[in-house]
Amino acid sequence: MSNARKLAANLPTEGSLSGRNMLINGAHQVSQRHGTGSVTVAPSDHYVVDRFKIQDYSDATFSSQQVGDAPTGFMHSSKLTVTGTDTSLGTTQYQRFIQPIEGSNVSHLKWGYGAQAKTVTLSFHVKSSLTGTFYVFAFNGAANRSFVSAYTIDTANTWEKKTITITGDQSGAWLSNTGAGMYLGWSLGTGTNFQTSTLDAWQGAFEMAGSNQVNLAGTNGATWQITGCQLEVGSQSTPFEHEPVGVTLSKCQRYFYKEATVSTDTGGKLGVASGSSTIVIDHSLPVQMRAKPSVSLTTQNLRCGDTVAQGFTTTSGTVSLNTYSGSASVTYILGGFSGLTSYRIYLHEPDGASTGTVQFDAEL
Repeated sequence: MSNARKLAANLPTEGSLSGRNMLINGAHQVSQRHGTGSVTVAPSDHYVVDRFKIQDYSDATFSSQQVGDAPTGFMHSSKLTVTGTDTSLGTTQYQRFIQPIEGSNVSHLKWGYGAQAKTVTLSFHVKSSLTGTFYVFAFNGAANRSFVSAYTIDTANTWEKKTITITGDQSGAWLSNTGAGMYLGWSLGTGTNFQTSTLDAWQGAFEMAGSNQVNLAGTNGATWQITGCQLEVGSQSTPFEHEPVGVTLSKCQRYFYKEATVSTDTGGKLGVASGSSTIVIDHSLPVQMRAKPSVSLTTQNLRCGDTVAQGFTTTSGTVSLNTYSGSASVTYILGGFSGLTSYRIYLHEPDGASTGTVQFDAEL
């Protein structure tokens, strides 16, 4: 085969060369919540890196982290490690690794529109300490249309690339707005209520795996890693679409944003005291979020100051949204202080002892 033909075979079959990956943060490089190399014991619903989360509805426990172990061409992956086993999953129990995709980002697939529905291809790199059959799945927001396909881990502790073609669903209801248009996930263990023998075809039920799915949580210390996730239009995969980290970060911030402070007195936000205990802060978000976000604190240790008196601190800080908040700009109220002067301007200035910042959540 000539070089020209080889190149043509790897080009997208339709659409532009850029922006073809419908999965956000497919290289697992952005981790706003936990940072590089952090290890977190995963509760039932827990983001490992931005846009990818583990959902563990079983008696098992996992630790999760972004790691520097990755196949050639990548720098990061998400890694799950079993820290507490569940060797016999109940009928409705499962563990899965999943990304919800906004409807407006997949509306061009025309799923649910008969013959207009477009086929897509999923590709990813995976590594596990356990060999055997695993499954990937896709389902709609109502969880009444699903597609299940198998892949095999052939060699333990070895990076392997997998490619799966998903035919366009001609039936069902698929959101095309800011709601969840599609869920794309990887089964790590699935109870019998969500198992199916119908593979590589759409069905009017909620299924996630076949009956021979490896139960990752059945082995203490078992690991599973993934990176290079790409979902694109067409019946063949193309080389992974690497993009500048700033572009990926902006995409992630549509769903989650955490205020960051480089050092004391930098990166803080100005607000006005409303009484002696609260500060009202108006904050333009870096990108328009999917919806009006909820707010929370990274820690309740807060510090603020002004040009008259530095160092107002509290270890029981609170944060709440003002009713005027929207998806592009929010007004939030920091509370828990004492001794503030009404109508005076204050700077929220985290330091090494009072590291609390605000995080904004508009996840699906």
